[in-house]
Amino acid sequence: MALSELRTDAPIQELCDHFGDWFEGGVKNCAGNGARMTKELYPYTSIFSPIRVNRMTIKNRVVMAPMGNLMMCEEYGRPSEKMIRYFVARAKGGVGLITSGLIPICDKVDPTVTEIGGKVMMPRISPARTLMSGWRDLAQQCHGYGSRFFIQLTPGLGRVGPPTCLVQQTKFPVSASFNRNFYIPELPCLRLSDRKLTRIIKNAGQAAADAKACLIDGVYLHGHEGYLLEQMTNRAFNRRKLGKYADWQRFGLDMVKEIRRRVGPNYPIMYRIDLSLALNETYGDRMDQVASLKKFKNGRSVAETLDYMENLVKAGVDLFDVDIGCYDNWWLPHPPAGMPAGCFLPVSRIVKEHFAKKGIRSNAGVEVPVVAVGKLGYPDVCEQALRGGDCDMVMLGRPLLADPEWCNKAYEGRVEDICPCIGCQEGCVNEFVEGGHIQCAVNARTGFEDSLPERGPAPEKKKKIAVVGGGPAGIVFAVQAAKRGHTVELLEKSDKLGGRVVPGSVPAVKFDFKNYLDWLNEQVRQAQQLPNFTLRLSTPVTTQWLAEQKFDTIVFAVGTKNACPPIPGLDKVKAVQAVDLLVNPGLLGDAKKVVVAGGGVVGCETAYWLRYEQGREVKVVEMLPNFMEGVCTANRGHLLHYMEKAGVELYNCAKVTSFEPGKVHISRNVSKGAPNPYNTWQPLLPENIPNPLAPKLGPETQEMALDADLVVLAMGGRPDDTAYFEALAANAAPEIYNIGDSFAGGRVLEANRAAFRLAARV
Repeated sequence: MALSELRTDAPIQELCDHFGDWFEGGVKNCAGNGARMTKELYPYTSIFSPIRVNRMTIKNRVVMAPMGNLMMCEEYGRPSEKMIRYFVARAKGGVGLITSGLIPICDKVDPTVTEIGGKVMMPRISPARTLMSGWRDLAQQCHGYGSRFFIQLTPGLGRVGPPTCLVQQTKFPVSASFNRNFYIPELPCLRLSDRKLTRIIKNAGQAAADAKACLIDGVYLHGHEGYLLEQMTNRAFNRRKLGKYADWQRFGLDMVKEIRRRVGPNYPIMYRIDLSLALNETYGDRMDQVASLKKFKNGRSVAETLDYMENLVKAGVDLFDVDIGCYDNWWLPHPPAGMPAGCFLPVSRIVKEHFAKKGIRSNAGVEVPVVAVGKLGYPDVCEQALRGGDCDMVMLGRPLLADPEWCNKAYEGRVEDICPCIGCQEGCVNEFVEGGHIQCAVNARTGFEDSLPERGPAPEKKKKIAVVGGGPAGIVFAVQAAKRGHTVELLEKSDKLGGRVVPGSVPAVKFDFKNYLDWLNEQVRQAQQLPNFTLRLSTPVTTQWLAEQKFDTIVFAVGTKNACPPIPGLDKVKAVQAVDLLVNPGLLGDAKKVVVAGGGVVGCETAYWLRYEQGREVKVVEMLPNFMEGVCTANRGHLLHYMEKAGVELYNCAKVTSFEPGKVHISRNVSKGAPNPYNTWQPLLPENIPNPLAPKLGPETQEMALDADLVVLAMGGRPDDTAYFEALAANAAPEIYNIGDSFAGGRVLEANRAAFRLAARV
C-alpha cells in the first residue's frame, strides 16, 4: 500500500486527535473530559439494574476488567489463596460480573507463556483435579456474594509475549505470520502452522468445558490489543496466503464454534475486541518509515470489525467489550492518567447502534450487550453512559483495584468515600512487568488481601504518635493508626495537606490526581471527628519540641528535597523548580521560550502543561538515553506522542553544561546509537533484561545552545531524612520511623505501601 493510500477511519482518527488536547476550553466534569467523583445522578438506577446475558441474569451493570492473576497462582498454575482473596474482595465489594486475567490455552505451542522449568506466571485450567479445585473454590466464593465469574481464555501472546523464551528455552516466539517481536523488534516471530492452530482451538473447547465443570459462569475470549487471537483475526498481523487460516476471520469463528459445541447453547461466551488497532490513525506517515510498523498498515477497518462481530454472534458469542488500540500504541488499550474520562464511550456507541440497526440477537434470542471500557471509575459518568445509550454495561479495572468497595459505596451514595484511581499504572501494570504481582498505588491491600487486614487489630497498648508530614504517606498512616485507637497528631509545616500531590494535580491531564487529593483531605476530615486525632497545619517542628512532647512513636514522612546540581551560570538565568511553578504559575511571567532541565515524569508533565495549557515554546533536556525511564509504557507513550504533535522538542542523551543569560548550553550524544526520543512504538525493557541487539551509543557529541527566557528545574529529588536522623540521635521517642519519599521511592505506590503496613502493626 502506497503512502497516499494509508487507510484511516474518521471516528477513530477524531478520537486519536482528541486524546492530546481534550481539555481545551477548560476541564469539565463529564465523559470525554476531566471527571470528578461527584454524585449528581444518585441514586444510580441504571448501574444497579440487572441484565440478561444468554440465559444468565447478572445483578448489576458493573464488570470487573481482566486484571490480576499474573504471578498470583501457584507455580504450576493452580489459583492460589492470594489470587482467590483478591477476586473475592471485589465480589464482596458488590461487582456484578468478575472476569479473570489471562489464562493461556496454548501449552507447548506458544513458548512465551511458560517460564523456566515448565513453571508458569499465569494460572492454568485443565481437567487435572489439582487445578480444578482452585477454580471451584474461587467461583463458589464469588457466588457467595452474588457475583458472577467468567474466565478469560487466551490462545497465546504471540509477538507481544516476552522474548526471553529464546534464551530460556531456545525457542522463538510465534505469531500468525512472520512478525517482529514487540519488545525486541529485531527478533522475528515464527509463523504458526495450521496444525498447531487447530490444537489451540481444541484446547479452547476443553478449557471451556473445564470451566463449566468448575462452576465458572462463562468464558471470555481475549481477542484485542494485538494478542495471538487478534494476530490471527486481523490482517495487520495475519498475512497468510495459504491454508484455512488465510481467512482472517476463521480462527476466531472456529474457536467460538468449538467452545459452543463443548458447553452447549446456554453457557455465556464473552469476547474482548478492539474496533480498530488505530495504528494508521496514531502514526500516519510513520507507518511507512518505521521498520517495526510497516507491515501493520492493513489492519481491520471499523466496518470489517463490525462484520466480524456479527459473524461471532452467529457462531455463539453473547457479550462484547470493545475499545481501540494495541501494544504498539499502548496508551490506547491501557488509558493512563492523561487520557479523558470515558474515553472509549464513542466506540461502544458505534457497536451498540450498529447492532440495533441490524437487529442483531444472540443464539439465545436476546440482545447482545455491549460493555464500555476506558476510565469509567466515576459513578456519574457510568450512570450517564448507561442512561444515554452509550453501552449496556461498564467495565472497571483499576478503579476496583483502588477501591474494591466501589460498587457498595456508589450504591449507598458514599461516592466521596471511593478511593480514586490515579492512573499511574505503577502497581497494576508496571509491578508485574518488573517481575512482581498486581498491586495498587493508592490501595496497599490490593494483591495482599490474604495477608493484610482491612484494619489492623486493636493495639495492646494505645500509643501517643506524632506524624511529621502531611503528604500521602503521612495521611494514610495517621488515619489508619487513629482508627486502630492510637492518639495521633498529624503535623504539617505548610498550610495545606497533600505534599507533592498538590503540584502534581495542577495540570489538566492530572485530574485523577486532583480527585485523589480531594479524597486524602476527606479522609483527614473524617478522622478529625475522632477524639484521638488532631491535625496541625502551618506547624513546623524541631527535634527538641518532639522530644518534649513525650511521644511513644514518631513517624517522619516529610518527602524530598529538590535536586539542584551546581551547574555553572545558574545564577545568571531566571530559573524555577517545576513543583514551585506548578503551584504558582505567576512565576512564568512573560517567558515565551522555556527549557525544562530533566526529562523524568515531573519534567515531562510540566512540559506538557507549559505547551498545551500555557502556550509556551518548550524544550526538554534529559541526560539518560530515554525520557521517563521506569514509568509505565502507556503513561510515557501518551505524553511523548502528544508532546511531539504539539512541537515540544526533546533532547535525550544530553547534559546541561552551563547557563548564560537567555541560553542553556548542552552537550548531546548524536551517535547512531542514540534512541529516538519520540519512540512510542517500542517499550523500554526492564533493567535486568538486556537487549543484545540494541544499537550501542557511540562517542559522537554535539554542543548546542538553547534559547531560554525561563529554565524549569526538574532534576529529581533526594529523600529529606535529616530530621529523622536527628531524632534518632536525640532519642526523641522510643519508636522512630521514616516512610514515604523521605525514605525512598518518590511515588505514591511506595508511600502508601509503607504507611499502611506500618499503621497495621505499630
